[in-house]
Amino acid sequence: MVQMMTGAIAVGWLLAGLFFFRFWRHTHDKFFLYFAISFWLEAGNRVALGLWVGATEDNPILYGVRLVAYGLIILAIWQKNRPRRKP
Repeated sequence: MVQMMTGAIAVGWLLAGLFFFRFWRHTHDKFFLYFAISFWLEAGNRVALGLWVGATEDNPILYGVRLVAYGLIILAIWQKNRPRRKP
């Protein structure tokens, strides 16, 4: 049951990534691309968690992937909200 729920969560992350990727294709705004990549990293992280025998969520490798994914979200928000220079 745990593996089935982990797979369902992974599919949710994957669909969220596709949602943001669709917006990136229309706008070419890096904000949406960073969010899509972040959600896809989370989906891969969940797949690895489900397939890796004996893995827990506090495994340093899996935690590092999650850290990179959330770092991308922070980077996207920071870049979107920083002041722009006027030419």
